[in-house]
Amino acid sequence: MSNSSLIETTARYTYIENGSVTSVKGIKASGIYCGLKRKNKDLALIYSDAPAVSAGTYTTNKAAAPPVIISKNITEKNQKVKAIIVNSGNANACTGVEGHLDALEIQNKCAESLDLSNSEILISSTGVIGERLNVSAITKSLENLKNDLSPSGGLNAAEAIMTTDTIPKSFALTVQLSNGEITIGGIAKGSGMIMPNMATMLGFVTTDAKINKDLLQSALTEAVNDSYNKISVDGETSTNDMVLMLANELSNVEIAENSEDYSIFVSALKDLSIKMAKSIVFDGEGATKFITININNAASEEDANLIAKSLANSPLVKTAINGGDPNWGRIISAASSCGAEIIPENTSLYFNDLPLLQPGYKTDFKEEDAAKILAKKNIVITLDLNIADSNTTWWTCDYSEEYIKINAHYRT
Repeated sequence: MSNSSLIETTARYTYIENGSVTSVKGIKASGIYCGLKRKNKDLALIYSDAPAVSAGTYTTNKAAAPPVIISKNITEKNQKVKAIIVNSGNANACTGVEGHLDALEIQNKCAESLDLSNSEILISSTGVIGERLNVSAITKSLENLKNDLSPSGGLNAAEAIMTTDTIPKSFALTVQLSNGEITIGGIAKGSGMIMPNMATMLGFVTTDAKINKDLLQSALTEAVNDSYNKISVDGETSTNDMVLMLANELSNVEIAENSEDYSIFVSALKDLSIKMAKSIVFDGEGATKFITININNAASEEDANLIAKSLANSPLVKTAINGGDPNWGRIISAASSCGAEIIPENTSLYFNDLPLLQPGYKTDFKEEDAAKILAKKNIVITLDLNIADSNTTWWTCDYSEEYIKINAHYRT
C-alpha cells in the first residue's frame, strides 16, 4: 500500500483512500442494474471467499420487512455465511406472506447461483414500502451479478443500494493489532427516513479479523449505538433498517475477549461507523447544513441522549437553522419538553464558540455574529446543562423546502 492511498491516520488505524467492503482480504462485490428502478444500479452482492462469522443489528419497527426477519434469524445463530444480496427500489415491506415468500425465493435462487446453502445468504431490501417485489427481475440478473463480482466492486455495490441518496457511502481502514494487521470495510445507504433506532439506512461491514460470534456481535452493537443510533434526519424509523457484519478470519489475526486488541478493534469499528453515519446526515434529503449536537454535563447518559434526540428531531429547531435564525428559545423548549432532568435557567447554549445563553437567561450576543455562524455548512450546537457530568454527541441536519419536495413526490 502506497502512502498516497492513505488519507487519515491515528496511532492504531489508518483510513484507505476510496476504501470499501472489498478492501478486506477475500471480499468481492458487484452492483448492477436489474430493472427495479427506472434507471441506475439497483442490485448488489457482497461475497466472501471464506465462510464468515456474522452479526447484525436491526430496525425496531414492528412492521419489519421480510428480509429483516430472515437475516436476523440467520445472524442470531452461530453459523457461517458467505454472501449478502441487496436490492434497492423496493423495500418488500408490508407485503404479507407473499412478500416473505418472495424474499425466500430470492435467497434460494441466489444460493443456487453461488452453489451455497440458503443459510449462507443474508438478504436486504430498500425502497418503496407496500409494493410486491419484482422477483423475476432479480433472479434473471443473478448470473450477471455473480459474474461481475470483483475485489474492486465495492463502489458498484455502494451505488446499487442507494435510493434517494445523492452520493455513495464507502469507507475502509487498516488496524494494527498486537499480532498483525486487519482491515475493516463498509458501505452504507441512507438519506431520508432517518431516526434511531436504526434510521432508514442499510450498512454492510466486512473484516478479515478472526473473532468469535459473541464478540463480533458485541462490538457491532456498541459501534451502532454510538453512531447510527445517534443520527436523525427527519425523525422517521423505517421497516428495513439493518447493519450486517461479516468476519472471514482470512488475516488469521485473532481478537480475544477482554484484550487490548478487542478494545482497539471496537474503537476502529466505532470510528468507521460514525464516519458512515455522519455521511448519511451529510446526504440528508434536502439538507443544506450539517449539525453536531453536544449535550454536556447532564444528570445521566440517558438524559443527555433524550435531550439530544429531542433537538435532532425538532422541526422548529431544524427550520430555524435552515433559515439562519438564532432562535435559542426553540432549543430550550425542545430540551425542556422531553422528560429529561433540566433546569432551564441554569443552562448555557453555544453556536460553535459563540455563547447565546448563559445561566440566569443572560443573553449578550450580536444577531449578526450568530447569523454568520448559521450561514456556514457545519454548525455545532452545544447545550451545557450544568447538572452532573454525562455527555453525548448526536448528528442531524436542517429541514428545507427541498425535503418536502423529495418526499411529496417519492413515488412519482
